[in-house]
Amino acid sequence: MAVLAAGALLMAAGCSSQEGMESSAGRGASSPAHSPSASAAKSPSPSPSVSRPPAGRPPAKGSAKVVSTLTEGLNSPWGLAALPGGDLLAGSRDKGTITRIDAETGEKKLLGTVPGVAPAGEGGLLGLAVSPDFGTDHQVYAYFTTASDNRIARMIYDENGSPGQLLGAPDTILRGIPKGQIHNGGRIAFGPDRALYAGTGETGDDGRAQDKESLAGKILRMTPDGEPLHGNPQGDSVVYSYGHRNVQGLAWDAEKRLWASEFGQDTWDELNLIEPGGNYGWPDVEGTAHKEGFRDPVAQWKTSEASPSGIAYVKGSIWMAGLRGERLWRIPLSREDGAAKEPLADPQAFLEGEYGRLRTVLAAGGDKLWLVTSETDSRGTPKPGDDKILLVRVR
Repeated sequence: MAVLAAGALLMAAGCSSQEGMESSAGRGASSPAHSPSASAAKSPSPSPSVSRPPAGRPPAKGSAKVVSTLTEGLNSPWGLAALPGGDLLAGSRDKGTITRIDAETGEKKLLGTVPGVAPAGEGGLLGLAVSPDFGTDHQVYAYFTTASDNRIARMIYDENGSPGQLLGAPDTILRGIPKGQIHNGGRIAFGPDRALYAGTGETGDDGRAQDKESLAGKILRMTPDGEPLHGNPQGDSVVYSYGHRNVQGLAWDAEKRLWASEFGQDTWDELNLIEPGGNYGWPDVEGTAHKEGFRDPVAQWKTSEASPSGIAYVKGSIWMAGLRGERLWRIPLSREDGAAKEPLADPQAFLEGEYGRLRTVLAAGGDKLWLVTSETDSRGTPKPGDDKILLVRVR
């Protein structure tokens, strides 16, 4: 079943011809491109190194067990971010709302609705991130679809505000990311270098992924103000890597290397190790090609077994949520030289079919992670209590 990318181990799992079906539907559909140029940041910030392998060696075989359900009754949850004290912020893709969830009791508190969100298809309120300086600036970041584009904005979270009105007006830091009925990307996260990263989709217009002037089909890297960073492949651009179809997961390992999950079309979904300036092949190649000029995935899955969304790094492994695959994948990372080319051992699948579509994974400290289900996104089959946030113990 599993096939690994360095030629040694290639693994089977699902791309998602229509994002489980969030992937191939509408290939070739286009929307107007918006590729604003941004001025370079004044102070340099080096790009993180990807040369060293991760420290530690996880066991070849792992485990994953749901220990509790933190909360349920969520509507189309997508983005998830942790506040400094451990409580969670969860966004609703279709409602455009952000809710605070007590990490101990699961109690929900509506913070407010993000103005300008225009949900349609795979678009809406997508990724969330909390400022690394939240203790002083109280900023919450969101990636969302509007009537004209995808954009990233930040809002001040005022805990002393009126119920349901705890979010300040959005301050847009990056606009003009092309939008589409499909493939809007949407994951955002602050890296260990304190830069803000964003995964975007090519909106069903293949050519955008290889167009370095477009913000679609890319991984972007920017300052908290949305400016390009010195150390990016092009000093005046936020584009960090290109040739992506639809990036929906971002995570860093113990050695600060960036990993990304990505929807394929009809053949292979991918887990990629991201290097600055790297071309990840779409639409010229899908999955492992051993073709000069393109970077092969570290692991890949056949359609129907993945449709990968969020990822997290916990206990020496990447943990990847599967939408169409309805399972949680574990990809153990080796610490030996050359580990960037293949996992330590075959990826393992857990929780297959037990909780339905799985959307987001977030490290919860120690040997635990938060796992968000995605049955109310119009493509699942909701059961009583959906959607949920689960606490999972892993090894």
